[in-house]
Amino acid sequence: MKSLKPILYFSIFKYPLKEEEVFEFSDNTSISNVKEELSWLLKKGVVFKFHNYYTINNNPQLIDRRVKGNTMAKKVIPKAIRVAKFIAKFPYIESVSLSGALAKGYHDKDGDIDFFIITKPNRLWVARTLLILYKKIFLLNSKKYFCVNYFISSNQMQIAEQNRFTASEIVTLIPVCGENTFSSFLKENDWVNAFFPNKKPIHTSTIVDVKKYWFSRLLQILLKNNIGDFFDRFFQKLTLKKWASKFGHLEKEEFAIAMKSTKNVSKHHPQNFQKKVIDLLNDDYEKIKAKYNIELSPEHA
Repeated sequence: MKSLKPILYFSIFKYPLKEEEVFEFSDNTSISNVKEELSWLLKKGVVFKFHNYYTINNNPQLIDRRVKGNTMAKKVIPKAIRVAKFIAKFPYIESVSLSGALAKGYHDKDGDIDFFIITKPNRLWVARTLLILYKKIFLLNSKKYFCVNYFISSNQMQIAEQNRFTASEIVTLIPVCGENTFSSFLKENDWVNAFFPNKKPIHTSTIVDVKKYWFSRLLQILLKNNIGDFFDRFFQKLTLKKWASKFGHLEKEEFAIAMKSTKNVSKHHPQNFQKKVIDLLNDDYEKIKAKYNIELSPEHA
């Protein structure tokens, strides 16, 4: 019952799916199989259909919520793209993409604009620190339109946590800057095809190249050699020390994933949303098995 997994996944976010979206986010072999499975699931009362949307929740108001969120996202995306281009002008930034809910076409009044950023090798922590300083000084630490919580380095672009959550995040990215780097990122993470072989490829032809600010080019020259290596290590250790103190309540293993702080990766996800979503999804799988005797292979975080 491959069509059920994407419906259950997006139902966690209260986001009903259209038939073609169920196909795209499943590993089903054809759209006709999806139609047959959805028909069976409807007859059994496992899922509900309102207009052209499917959900596990018997709540037609979710359709209005999605439509309003889709409409708001269309209005916000142009602003988010402008911010992405601004971020790309900072030192050592090679690629910027929109991520999170907005990249999936949804936004509401409480939503943030999330960015996925790829930096030059050995300068991730310099790049991140400069962006965080800008946010704290000029945006008064507001993250609503400037949520820069995930950085990776271009010399190590394969995502270590390979699961349904991370695959969903990758295939819905909206790349804005850095075409060559982003294309390499997609090649490094072709494992997502095992989860979503039917997902349409991300278009990279509209990605723009952005000219760096003069101070960015100057800083990259000044921090070209050992002094740059020193500052990168310094900012990494400083940030990790701060996070270890602030988020000491997290278990060691949980901290290592949610607040990953290596030379080539920086994640700031103190709520560890990835694990919460996977846990909720597996709980739903168990409920479906108990109530309808439908076996779904468990997910891993």
